[in-house]
Amino acid sequence: MQVICLEDAAFYTLVEQVIQRIREKHEIKEDRWISGEEAMKKLRITSKTTLQELRDSGAIRFSQPRKKIILYDSQSIDDFLSKNSKNTF
Repeated sequence: MQVICLEDAAFYTLVEQVIQRIREKHEIKEDRWISGEEAMKKLRITSKTTLQELRDSGAIRFSQPRKKIILYDSQSIDDFLSKNSKNTF
């Protein structure tokens, strides 16, 4: 039995590459418009109020095709997270 050791960064890079190849092979695409629950999970928040504040302030894009249906733009959430990321020292 062989054991392969990888540093954390190399391991996670490998995992991302595997995920990307699986998506390409099976033509799996992420939905552009996601539900509030999916948006909260992606943002790693638990408060609907916080999600509404992000929506109301224009920090993330949304669509409201019907009165009680609100969908969030997945790409705008990614952009929001990237814009608010901080570099390490």
